[in-house]
Amino acid sequence: MSAADLLIAAAVALGAGAINSIAGGGSLILFPTLVALGLGTVAANVTNSVAQWPGYLGGMLGFRREYAGQRGRLVRLGLVSVLGGTAGSVLLLTTPSEAFDVVVPVLVLLASLLLALQPLLTRRLRDRDDGAARDPWWLYLALFLATVYGGYFGGALGVILVGVLGTALHRLPLANALKSALSAVTATVTLVVFGLFGPVAWTVVAVAAPASLVGGFLGARVATRIPATPLRVLIVTFGVAVSVYLFTRI
Repeated sequence: MSAADLLIAAAVALGAGAINSIAGGGSLILFPTLVALGLGTVAANVTNSVAQWPGYLGGMLGFRREYAGQRGRLVRLGLVSVLGGTAGSVLLLTTPSEAFDVVVPVLVLLASLLLALQPLLTRRLRDRDDGAARDPWWLYLALFLATVYGGYFGGALGVILVGVLGTALHRLPLANALKSALSAVTATVTLVVFGLFGPVAWTVVAVAAPASLVGGFLGARVATRIPATPLRVLIVTFGVAVSVYLFTRI
């Protein structure tokens, strides 16, 4: 990539990090940008996953107080996330890139629709917040499937995790905190697998990862001052447009 391309990637990663802190859905901005800059879809996906890893760690640190008394649950759910993230990452790297080219428009569209439905989902889960704290048996299966998706693509993974955890535990604040931790675990798995075996564009990561971290920090600082709804509408509209474009390339 040229210096101008790297500058564009860094600027978009800065915005994606901020978007993740404010409304979620930063991957729907950075992934298509990397494709537009000339990376193949698989290379863009793995580079996007690696570049956004620092932002997930920042989100986990922001919820450290909510993790008090949750060590056992974090270990159990974290192990499931390691297995699911590994399975999804390996699936991406061992299936033909042509298969990903066919699937990715559907995944981008799904992620966009999930992001659009996030406010409704959050309200419904908040209404059900009755303090139940036991882990139902199906939580582990649902979490495994969600993190397989996260390892394979990952767009709007946080929305999926909040839905699964909130439905299972009936405690939205706890679900939101666990979502950040499990997203960080899944992202760490993809970092290791893709870093060792994936077609990562490391020059892009070198500029995009720090930018994503800074964007996440700045986004967290201004999250309470910026209305999330208009930003979410913009991201969803962009994501749907990207999905339509990718469908035309199949």
